[in-house]
Amino acid sequence: MKCPFCGHENTRVIDSRPADDNNSIRRRRVCDECDKRFTTYEKVETIPIIIIKKDNNRETYDRSKIEAGILRACHKRPVSASRISQIVDEVETAIFSYEDKEIPSSIIGELIMGKLKDLDAVAYVRFASVYREFKDVNTFMDELKKVLK
Repeated sequence: MKCPFCGHENTRVIDSRPADDNNSIRRRRVCDECDKRFTTYEKVETIPIIIIKKDNNRETYDRSKIEAGILRACHKRPVSASRISQIVDEVETAIFSYEDKEIPSSIIGELIMGKLKDLDAVAYVRFASVYREFKDVNTFMDELKKVLK
């Protein structure tokens, strides 16, 4: 690792620990030449996941879209922010565990609905109504009947 202060190529790691997000390593380093200290973060490089939308367009995976959808579904519901974050993490872990790097959005939608069904019935129906594009009251009632069973 090159020193950001003097450009010398020999630096030593003096401390290593997981970063706050637990997805990277924080390393304290010291330069052998100028004795200045600096911090680096080491993170696993992942191959970007491509999401195949309903219209067959492709776009790169965006965590914030999942988070926004779940937040909308849980709006004014008794669901904590930490629980929402945990669900997003669980869905993301499931997505990254797929062997294929092109994933249909339908799989993601079903993962989210599975999590919401166990969490809050109203949030589940809200999400399902948008995700499944309910066209009329009958399709809405059919989904409600599934939840009530």
